[in-house]
Amino acid sequence: MELNALTAVTSVDGRYAGKTAPLRAYFSEFALIKYRVHVEVEYFIALCELPLPQLKSFDLSLFPTLRSWVTDFSLTDAQQIKDTEKVTNHDVKAVEYFLKEKFDSLGLDAFKEFIHFGLTSQDINNTATPLMLKTGLHEEIFPVIEEVMEILHDLAEDWKAIPMLAKTHGQPASPTRLGKEINVFVARLKGQMELLEQVPFSAKFGGATGNMNAHHVAYPSIDWNGFAFNFVDKYLGLERSYPTTQIEHYDNLAAIFDGLKRINTIFLDLSKDVWQYVAMNYFKQKIKEGEIGSSAMPHKVNPIDFENAEGNLGIANALLEHLAAKLPISRLQRDLTDSTVLRIIGVPLGHMLISLESLKKGLGKLELNEAAIHADLEDNWAVVAEAIQTILRREAFPKPYEALKDLTRTNTKITAESIATFISGLAVSDAIKEELRKITPWNYTGI
Repeated sequence: MELNALTAVTSVDGRYAGKTAPLRAYFSEFALIKYRVHVEVEYFIALCELPLPQLKSFDLSLFPTLRSWVTDFSLTDAQQIKDTEKVTNHDVKAVEYFLKEKFDSLGLDAFKEFIHFGLTSQDINNTATPLMLKTGLHEEIFPVIEEVMEILHDLAEDWKAIPMLAKTHGQPASPTRLGKEINVFVARLKGQMELLEQVPFSAKFGGATGNMNAHHVAYPSIDWNGFAFNFVDKYLGLERSYPTTQIEHYDNLAAIFDGLKRINTIFLDLSKDVWQYVAMNYFKQKIKEGEIGSSAMPHKVNPIDFENAEGNLGIANALLEHLAAKLPISRLQRDLTDSTVLRIIGVPLGHMLISLESLKKGLGKLELNEAAIHADLEDNWAVVAEAIQTILRREAFPKPYEALKDLTRTNTKITAESIATFISGLAVSDAIKEELRKITPWNYTGI
């Protein structure tokens, strides 16, 4: 069966392919092969610029040609490498042979043995993977997170003066402002983004067991550790992990996945809260002509965007949790369990992207229902009890908490009138009574 959006096994490449398509440039098999070629090319150039004695005669004007093999890398190139892999049964060796054929085509066969010189496959994989992740996050994921944060910031500004009944433990509590509650999510996301951006994108580069053995035995007078640090930093824009085994220890990669999980958890919290506000009728949703909310109930407009976001964020976090927990663990100098796990990095990021696009859509459909918010405040005059008893404490009134408790913790509905009657009967000055009468559920919203 031909692969397309209808036959794809996962929703990332099926139902939601239109939303996740930008990630293919960073997390597909094609992308992995391309980034491997990129690392191999940059490594050869770095050896020339060292220079190794045998590479001093290499024509430096050919560097743009070598780099064009990366910028112009095509599906045909990737397929050629995959076809070679069928023979070699080794994906990185197939990349090496691809580049050697390129060298042969330019008459550079005298230099081709310095492609992949002294390296193991993980020197390529453990630099290509963090480079893919770094670029994919900064180009595709982080900008959409920032878009959602900007939408939330604008909503917080628009609704900053809207008083709203708070609900702690699901019960009426001291009033707040809708804008402030939205801004809580903005502040949380900003803080976690700042933390995440501090985590380095680390890469392993050190030969078969991390000690530059092959490099050192061939050229013992060269500072190969210095070369490796400079190559990973200056040529690839990553931070070299040192010392390592054959593979990257993935601690910083795990920290990145944990950081993404926390950001997703904040978006989960937002999705659940907005869903609840919709259920409370605080928000209505803009109706799109032709859309159907329920196949059975014509009146329904369901908060599907927030439900979609919630579901996809949960899947993303389950996978990110496994990545963060599994990758830092490897038997002795290396086992192969990291290799297959690393290939699914794009899947949780795909589910993240789906959820972020759903949040953007859902937030854009919200319409404030001030009447419902106002009615909820009107129905809960008891929440001003905290304010009254606090002022009475200030005035040394005897047992103010208990007095308000006796008033409010009954089955009798507390109204503006019952609060006014209570205030009138207090043994305090007229000035204090006037101060208390000014307190309402709409203005008792704090700072």
